[in-house]
Amino acid sequence: MKQLVLDISSDAPPTLDNFVVGANSELVASLSLLATDRSLLPAPHLYLWGTSGKGRSHLLQGAVAVATANGRQTHYLNADTVRDALPETPDALLAIDDIDRLRPEAQVALFNAFNRARLNGQSLLLAGLQPPLALALREDLRTRIGQSLIFEVQPLDDDSRAAILATLAERRGLRLADEVVDFLMRHGRRDLPSLLAAFNALDAASLEQKRPITLPLLREMMQQGLAI
Repeated sequence: MKQLVLDISSDAPPTLDNFVVGANSELVASLSLLATDRSLLPAPHLYLWGTSGKGRSHLLQGAVAVATANGRQTHYLNADTVRDALPETPDALLAIDDIDRLRPEAQVALFNAFNRARLNGQSLLLAGLQPPLALALREDLRTRIGQSLIFEVQPLDDDSRAAILATLAERRGLRLADEVVDFLMRHGRRDLPSLLAAFNALDAASLEQKRPITLPLLREMMQQGLAI
C-alpha cells in the first residue's frame, strides 16, 4: 500500500491509493478485502468512525471504487438521502456515510439490510462520527453495527501533514518554502481541512501577486485576516 500518495484536485476522485494511510494501514487493507474478497475477513460488514476531517468519506468512496473496478455492484449513499428502503442488489457493496444522521425510518431500513445481508450476499460499509455504543440510534441497530469490524480512523502525524502539503505544491508546480510549513505546524490548526484552506489561500495570493509562497507572504495574509 502506498503510504504518502495524494491528489486533492477537484477532478481526482477519492481512492484507497490516494488516501494518506499513516496509522490506518490495517483499516485500508480491510477495506480493500471487503471490496474484493470479504471471505478473508472475520466479519462481512465494516464500520469506521472518527471526527470530521479524518477522511471517512474518502475511505468509503475509495472502497466503492475498488469494488466497482473489480466488477462488483456498489451503492454509495449519504444518510440524509436514505428513506424507508435500501437497495437489495445481491452481492453488492452497500456503503452509507454519516449514519449518525439516519432518520427513524432509515434506521429501520438499515436494520432490515443487516438481516437480509446473509441471504443476498451484501456487504455493508458504514461510517459515522462516534463508536457504535455512542451512536444515537435504535438499540437493535447499534447491536448489529457493533458486530461488524470496527475501526477508528487515526489522525495524521505532522510528518504526514507536511508531506501532503509538499506533494500538493509539487503537483501544482509551486515551490513551498519549508519555513511556511513549519510555521503552519507550530502556530496553525493542524487538521487537514484547515491546512488545505490556508494552502489554497496562499496559492491564490501567490498567483495574483506573482510572488513565491514564503513566510513574509503568509504573515501579510494573516494581517489581512487569513485564519490559520
